[in-house]
Amino acid sequence: MCGRFTLTRATDEVAQRFGADAGQFRLPLQYNIAPTQIVAAVRQNGTRMLEAFQWGLIPFWARDPQIGSRLINARAETLAEKPAFKHALTRRRCLIPSDGFYEWKKEGRSRQPFYIRRRDGALFAFAGLWETWESPEGEVRRTCVIITVEPNALLAGIHNRMPAILTPENESVWLDPGEKSLARLLSCLTPYPAEEMEYYPVSRLVNSPANDSPECLRPLDADEPSLFR
Repeated sequence: MCGRFTLTRATDEVAQRFGADAGQFRLPLQYNIAPTQIVAAVRQNGTRMLEAFQWGLIPFWARDPQIGSRLINARAETLAEKPAFKHALTRRRCLIPSDGFYEWKKEGRSRQPFYIRRRDGALFAFAGLWETWESPEGEVRRTCVIITVEPNALLAGIHNRMPAILTPENESVWLDPGEKSLARLLSCLTPYPAEEMEYYPVSRLVNSPANDSPECLRPLDADEPSLFR
């Protein structure tokens, strides 16, 4: 799964990387993004727009918005079948920019967090879906979900899922509102090449969403306790 990630670049840099217009939208640097928080996402409707979404999908037909706190990830293998995702798959796809994410490896009763990123440190995009939900009282929320796939060889020893990271070539396919072929869309959702990624253990500071600082990214020192030292 993907339950925490980072976006530690200025909004203008993110917008430039994905060829999107951010307008007046700005986000602070985020070192420990957690579900239900506001994230940046790129959607395309004529032009690419970088906009604010709440992480945790609320389907348009939902009666209770609390469902969003449970729909933070969507399995690529069942997207076309699940009522919460199948409509968005063909109509409302987005890119969720990031420069890294966290995963926890369980060993006994403890869990060690790791930070995972591209080897070159570059920005990348998770494949996402988005929805607009409106309450009976007229409250409108725009929400999103991160799609997950089987792990690559690098991450298989940490967790049995990983976020679907799109290759630059597939970003345009995923965003294209004219692309309706399920086979073509689903072919974009594959494990990212292991040789292009790296990870290292970090402090358990990231366990709490209240901790959102560069300290979350600091590699664990040799003299600090870790399950893997």
